[in-house]
Amino acid sequence: MNIPDYWLDFVSKNDLSNKSFEIPDDFDLSELGADFKVFTRSEIEDETSHCYPGINVVKSGYIAVGSCLCGSGDPYFINVNDGENGKLYRVYHDNNSVDIVVNNYKDILNFVESEN
Repeated sequence: MNIPDYWLDFVSKNDLSNKSFEIPDDFDLSELGADFKVFTRSEIEDETSHCYPGINVVKSGYIAVGSCLCGSGDPYFINVNDGENGKLYRVYHDNNSVDIVVNNYKDILNFVESEN
């Protein structure tokens, strides 16, 4: 699997591995709100290559980059076909349908939760 350098650089430069984010309903384009944690590199590889829905959607360019923290089990993805500054997606594990959460994944920086 080829994790894009631009994603790895974004996570590294902003120290985002294992950071949590909460995006309110009114900013989430799917209007559901998002509560997730950014994966480490090894978690990206595992979730995309060995878990669903990653196994089903990787062939369409989706790479798992975050884990749901609210219990739904629906991971968060970028799509390598979008390139740098692409969208952040939620892919539903029960039917592989896709929702756009934000149009530019860098917008998540506005919603990083402070550490206690």
